[in-house]
Amino acid sequence: MRQFDQELRDLRDGILSMAGLAEEMIDLTIQALTERSKAKADQVLTLDRGLDEWELKLDRLCVDLLALRAPAAGDLRLIASSLKIVPELERIGDHCCNIARRATYVHPPILSTGSLERLGQETRGMVRMAVDAFIGSDAGLARTVIQSDDSVDALYGSIYRELLRLMMSDPLSIERASHLILVIKNWERIADQATNIAEEVLFILEGRSAKHPYLQNGPVES
Repeated sequence: MRQFDQELRDLRDGILSMAGLAEEMIDLTIQALTERSKAKADQVLTLDRGLDEWELKLDRLCVDLLALRAPAAGDLRLIASSLKIVPELERIGDHCCNIARRATYVHPPILSTGSLERLGQETRGMVRMAVDAFIGSDAGLARTVIQSDDSVDALYGSIYRELLRLMMSDPLSIERASHLILVIKNWERIADQATNIAEEVLFILEGRSAKHPYLQNGPVES
């Protein structure tokens, strides 16, 4: 195997390890919320350091590959997209930490935990699919992730409106509702990160950006 091929394999393997750590943090974050567990929340915060270390390591690898190997075509797209996927995974960890820090501030519950858990699980499912699309070079699955973002946005909006109604009807709920609004916003941002990863997978596979599709036939004339 050529050294360059091994380095590309190392890059893919590193991204998968980083993604696995991010998914573990998501699972622990869901548990911290549903179980009211400070111990699980602390685990999330501890694991975040590992994501930060992976980000630095993979960033250096990508820069070295670009500078020393002069990649072309598909290899170049893989490296360029990896430079975007890696920080998305790191941000997922940051959002998990934001949620975990509030796990003990949202109890006793002021609304059904079912909708909150569903939001976390749907978001977790999007991340899993985005990672699977990367692993399997699956453009169809990447598109499913992008389409799933609308469902998460709708659920976020529904919970947000319910929390606003609670805050207006019961002033004693304002503090906990405020924490919950931050919790659901961070879940929604993780879903956005999964969408961004899926878009990069499509770029790797198809050589064109999934962002701003109305611009894909060339720049809009002013």
